[in-house]
Amino acid sequence: MSSDVFQLNELLKPVSTGETRTEKWRRMQLSRLKSITEEHEEEILQALSADLGKPPTEAFFEVIAIRQELALTSKKLAKWMRPKAVNVPIFLQPGKARVQNEPLGCVLIIGPWNYPFMLTLQPLISALAAGNTAVLKPSEYAPATSNLIAKVIERHFPKDIVRVLEGDSDFSERLVANKFDHIFFTGGSKVGAKVMESAAKNLTPVTLELGGKNPAIILKDADIEITAKRLIWGKSINCGQTCLAPNHLLVDESIKESLIRYMGKAIEDFYGEYPLKSNSLGKMNARQFVKLKSLLQEANLNNKVILGGECDEQNQKISPALIEINSMSEPLMAEELFGPILPIKSISNLEDALLSIRNQPKPLAIYMFGGTEAQKQFLITTTNSGGVCFNDVVIQAAIPEMPFGGVGQSGMGSYHGYSGFENFSHKKAILERPFWLDINFRYPPYKIDISFIRKILN
Repeated sequence: MSSDVFQLNELLKPVSTGETRTEKWRRMQLSRLKSITEEHEEEILQALSADLGKPPTEAFFEVIAIRQELALTSKKLAKWMRPKAVNVPIFLQPGKARVQNEPLGCVLIIGPWNYPFMLTLQPLISALAAGNTAVLKPSEYAPATSNLIAKVIERHFPKDIVRVLEGDSDFSERLVANKFDHIFFTGGSKVGAKVMESAAKNLTPVTLELGGKNPAIILKDADIEITAKRLIWGKSINCGQTCLAPNHLLVDESIKESLIRYMGKAIEDFYGEYPLKSNSLGKMNARQFVKLKSLLQEANLNNKVILGGECDEQNQKISPALIEINSMSEPLMAEELFGPILPIKSISNLEDALLSIRNQPKPLAIYMFGGTEAQKQFLITTTNSGGVCFNDVVIQAAIPEMPFGGVGQSGMGSYHGYSGFENFSHKKAILERPFWLDINFRYPPYKIDISFIRKILN
């Protein structure tokens, strides 16, 4: 890894010389990223199809997300960079205080395999806008996209600004051991914990974008037909391999059968009578396919499968499946499913659902369909999660100015918009005072009465 240390020193030079602090430099990097999305759009779609079988429409969402983030960042950059004045207490006047965002240095961004283009380059936008240089480590489980990212970054960026390093999990472990100024990781909680442990040895701050068992509550006053369509869509895009996808449903028992019927209809409307043959259904990561196939086999043996769950080993596809569960302790609920399998559990009321949620690790998102304003507020104030979305799923991540991130086991730190700029910045506190007023009572030997100090401070 000695060569990587040398590369890291090379990447630190533009920051240490102040080159990256200008607005002009930052806008140049954003322009380079924009050129990547414009000049290589078709290659991006092809790579995502090769890695994940993504239909062109789903793949294009990854490009659109990057363009939206770039547009917002370009529009707001000057404002975000501007120092912010801070009030100075009377006993420190005359004086001027301000907070100025400055770059952290060279950051490491480790991308995931499920949205390998978007979730590798989106944090890069924030990192460059904040004046940092970066090393990108795309996922080895999306090799076509990883190779493409390496190619286009090398073509559009100087090596001392952004560099792509490819390799397996052992390489990633060695890479993380370097003294980066920040590490941004998107992936599973187990690997996230290892990243954090390794980063701690260098006191390197981390952002962990993980996942979690996102619950969806469906109350009896929800529009069942629209709810069914939105749930199946959110659970099936990218073949369910989405960190924000609903992991399981907590359904009011009075509407459960009706909801299942409408979800079955939605599956057929979206993917036809034989979903495995649909060009609109992507393929799964090989390891995820094996894991979920085993869970489906167990569910079938216990007569828990309501519908769906057919498997195509050759193409690594699983048709959307609805599974009956009676308890959160069932094997199906041991971990985040990360696939098109949707467990369904009956609830008698909202409090029943919220109790179930509080007894689980904090999720990345909580969804609720239906409910009064009072019930919505009750959910917000009595649960912890990265975010909450009412009457829809997943699409909250499409709002560029909304912070995106988890809490507890679902992650730490957030990005998108100004949150991303902040995430990759250090807030430097700056105070300026003149020489012309220098009162001696601050210096020893102390002669000022404490009661007078108390009066000034009050």
